[in-house]
Amino acid sequence: MSTDAIVMLKDEHQVILRAFRDFERAGDNAHKTKGDLVAKIVELLTVHTYIENEVMYPRVRELVPELEDDVLESYEEHHVADVLVMELVGMKPTDERFTAKTTVLIENVRHHIEEEEDEWFPQVREALGRKVLQEIGAEMVEARKTAPRSPAQPSALKKTVDAVLA
Repeated sequence: MSTDAIVMLKDEHQVILRAFRDFERAGDNAHKTKGDLVAKIVELLTVHTYIENEVMYPRVRELVPELEDDVLESYEEHHVADVLVMELVGMKPTDERFTAKTTVLIENVRHHIEEEEDEWFPQVREALGRKVLQEIGAEMVEARKTAPRSPAQPSALKKTVDAVLA
């Protein structure tokens, strides 16, 4: 497995996008399947956004100051996802707005992933190079060990509360 931060994040994006496609293909009345998939999506996004917020974004902000606006926009996109995730955690798959809310989450995260991969990552790779991206990737591997798996865990909850109060 590569420790290049961008390769790692792209790999995570593929897993997240696969879970999104599974949700979209589940069918209108597949409530149990949709509930299970949303639980998986929530865990994947909780871990992913934690690692980006705690490691990748601060390091890029520090090392590539010209990307400050992009980093701040990414924090805001995570904020929107965090709010939707917290709302989904409190819902049942049979709730009237469960599928609609999940669809909005999916659309927002897809947009975020496209921006990162198409615009942001190439600029970061050019500015930082392979060695620094491997160092950041190693930090991400360490952060993953203690990353929250649920938005209700204290470290994830703090991130969400900070986002809501910002």
